[in-house]
Amino acid sequence: MTVYIDPPTWPGHGRMWSHLVSDVSFEELHAFAATIGCPPRAFERDHYDVPEAHYADAVRAGAREVGSKEIVRLLTEAGLRRPKGRPAPR
Repeated sequence: MTVYIDPPTWPGHGRMWSHLVSDVSFEELHAFAATIGCPPRAFERDHYDVPEAHYADAVRAGAREVGSKEIVRLLTEAGLRRPKGRPAPR
C-alpha cells in the first residue's frame, strides 16, 4: 500500500492542510485514512484533507512525502483525479 501526502501549505479554517492521495484506488486511500483516524468527512472528491497537526502521524504510518504538483500528477496518471465541477466517473 502506497499513499502520498503533500506538505501542509493549504490554508483553511484557521489551519494549514495537506492532501492525502492514493495512486491505486479510493479503497486503498479510505483504508489508510481510517488507520490514521481521518474522519470520512475529510474526504473531498479524490483526496483527504489532513490538518498540519496530523501530518507527521500520516508519514509515520507510511504516507510518502511528495510535492503538491506530484499529488496532481499521481492522481491524474492513476485516473483518480476528480476536479471541482466535474462529476465522478461512473
